[in-house]
Amino acid sequence: MASSMLNGAENLTLIRGITPKGLGFWGSDLQGRRFSKVNVVANTRISKTRTLTPMCSLSASRPASQPRFIQHKKEAFWFYRFLSIVYDHVINPGHWTEDMRDEALEPADLSDRNMLVVDVGGGTGFTTLGIVKHVDAKNVTILDQSPHQLAKAKQKEPLKDCKIIEGDAEDLPFRTDYADRYVSAGSIEYWPDPQRGIKEAYRVLKLGGKACIIGPVYPTFWLSRFFADAWMLFPKEEEYIEWFQKAGFKDVQLKRIGPKWYRGVRRHGLIMGCSVTGVKPASGDSPLQLGPKAEDVTEPVKPLVFLMRLILGAMAATYYVLVPIYMWLKDQIVPKGRPI
Repeated sequence: MASSMLNGAENLTLIRGITPKGLGFWGSDLQGRRFSKVNVVANTRISKTRTLTPMCSLSASRPASQPRFIQHKKEAFWFYRFLSIVYDHVINPGHWTEDMRDEALEPADLSDRNMLVVDVGGGTGFTTLGIVKHVDAKNVTILDQSPHQLAKAKQKEPLKDCKIIEGDAEDLPFRTDYADRYVSAGSIEYWPDPQRGIKEAYRVLKLGGKACIIGPVYPTFWLSRFFADAWMLFPKEEEYIEWFQKAGFKDVQLKRIGPKWYRGVRRHGLIMGCSVTGVKPASGDSPLQLGPKAEDVTEPVKPLVFLMRLILGAMAATYYVLVPIYMWLKDQIVPKGRPI
């Protein structure tokens, strides 16, 4: 049943395709405003390509830019101050494996070693390791706001020729029409204003350049929704699509990804659940006009409020450390071929 594919994206209509087995939940409300047509591609290990047409805009009950406890740059900075210590060895194995990374990067079309690539929110360089398989490291720039994450990237031998800089995804230090490819994996969930970040992706790309954003997808299971909303931004699939289209991108495509031991289940949401790409059709800045930034990082924080947000956000994140373990155990116990 087509609606079993839709991870929180209740308002997508399946117009062609084959549904994989064991994909979560049933019964979606298929109504709302129509988008221009986009392609959604499922994990190639699970099913064949399918094309879907999104049918609604941003959820009014869950504004996309409403901050969660760790959807502020300041909380994210301190969150990663400690998470960077174990990120590659504890977090990635449960949510962002090498196979997932390489598959998610395929739509970016990294077809020329001389391409200029920016990896925004590149962190420890795990995604960048996948990029430099196809592009010379000297042509790749890693940007992140966390010096602690970037310190890990600097220790990776294949990245020694990359440019590594601190910066803000919503205010990139690159000239307009600079890069051939824009890649951002596991970063959008910490952007106070995702639309602004995607607008910046458009600006820095050359004519015909492609942006590739890899990030979470929103859960449908009630308990997972509770912890997702308490932690950070988990966009719905149609939200990604609308952000890209509003920024001016054409040929917008969304590819579903996930850990292989989930067997395609998406009801708990995924830290890395989709790879979204779009092509820049014209030179110059994005046609989208936005107001002031959602967050001013120069404003002083209220220490008690800041500490409480950080603690509560970290507690919510713990749930998503346990979910992949739970799904792995189910994968081991439930016979293959049966839904989990």
